[in-house]
Amino acid sequence: MTKINILTAVIIGMGTLHASEVDLVKSKCATCHMLEKPTPSMIPELKAPPMEAVMYHTKLVMDDKKTMKAFITDYVMNPAAEKSVCESNKVQQYGVMPSLKGSISDEELSKISDYLIEHYPSEEFVDMINEIQRNDKMNALQNSPFLINKEALPHMTKLLIKHWDKQALGLSDEQKKKLLVIRHHTIGEVQKTKRTIDTLEREMMEALFLDDASPKSLDHKIDEIAKLKAYVTKVHIQCISQTLEILDDEQIEYLLPFWEYK
Repeated sequence: MTKINILTAVIIGMGTLHASEVDLVKSKCATCHMLEKPTPSMIPELKAPPMEAVMYHTKLVMDDKKTMKAFITDYVMNPAAEKSVCESNKVQQYGVMPSLKGSISDEELSKISDYLIEHYPSEEFVDMINEIQRNDKMNALQNSPFLINKEALPHMTKLLIKHWDKQALGLSDEQKKKLLVIRHHTIGEVQKTKRTIDTLEREMMEALFLDDASPKSLDHKIDEIAKLKAYVTKVHIQCISQTLEILDDEQIEYLLPFWEYK
């Protein structure tokens, strides 16, 4: 066989291997997981997380191929909520995937893992997620009732939602019970106060632009809004303080790896 024929055979073989991996992913994964890049509006309607999202979260917490392959193999064969790399509220939304034990071979799983690690997530999906996160941060700052709304001040209730059932965080039932009490009080006070703030701000803007009110006549509304924002900021800070008292040092480090807590 000439060198040209050998090279042709190798190229054809590589193409066949690639096609085989694609076929495996389609037959074993696409029944539940969307393989194309979803639009933001699609995500809430899907029966399982899109593969783009699964691999995006996988690569957020793992940085080498060997670890990722071991995780994928273990999770596909022995899935459990606490093993998931996705946020806990997403696991609650979609449920835990069924085990593929007995319906997929080790060789097939190895090929699928290689393909997913190499091709997912796409640059377009990562760009979309980054844009969503930027918009979320801007909306949070614009709509936040807190006087202190810098990113340096953690939103403990949202952090806990993301990691609630994660084995790595390791919340005990007793901790969860106490944290739910704090969350219920915090969210209740924030939502109630924010509704009042929204009403006062709307009334103030209507008076200023529609009724041509003088700035001085709006002083009482401004003072009341400031008072309410100060109150809800205190609720926020109290939530952080009470949460930190319940968590141990390792759990705090897990939730806030870049935050100096003494």
